[in-house]
Amino acid sequence: MQKVKLPVEVDPFKAAKRKLDYQGSLEVRQAPRLIDATLKVNSDVDVWLRFEIDPQGLVVLQGKAVTEVELECQRCGKPYSYAIDTEFTYSPVCSEKQMELLPEEYEVLELDENDMFSLHRLIEDELLLSLPLIAMHELSECEVKVEQQSFGVIEEKAEESRPNPFAVLESLKKKD
Repeated sequence: MQKVKLPVEVDPFKAAKRKLDYQGSLEVRQAPRLIDATLKVNSDVDVWLRFEIDPQGLVVLQGKAVTEVELECQRCGKPYSYAIDTEFTYSPVCSEKQMELLPEEYEVLELDENDMFSLHRLIEDELLLSLPLIAMHELSECEVKVEQQSFGVIEEKAEESRPNPFAVLESLKKKD
């Protein structure tokens, strides 16, 4: 498999029939949402893709994407490098019924009106999903040590004796 320029759009049915394999890279500038979600994208995204038809007769796209980004630690506020290495498996569907019958290990690949999908967008989506929910260094590498972290103490409030707002209704009930 030689390293090639990745196509922008792909017809997964034709690609699976031809059993296409791609090894290439996605340039950083082609992933604007990833750039916006991180401090910096350190390298182009290395991508490996395989289109095939599985034993059930389903078209399958298997892939892997690898890159490195800079994130801001939410504990100490300093930037740190985060390696993204994600694998994914998709199968295109054309109807609701096909979607329901799709095995759990396959993600749904939505196609446009020409039975094509944007490969760049799919890879960028996978990279975004691989980012941590809360970006933080490992504790051993973070400038804010466990001893310095304070989470606060919840003080128990003494019960205040407030008048019951329904006491008026009780007095009306007794008058009847």
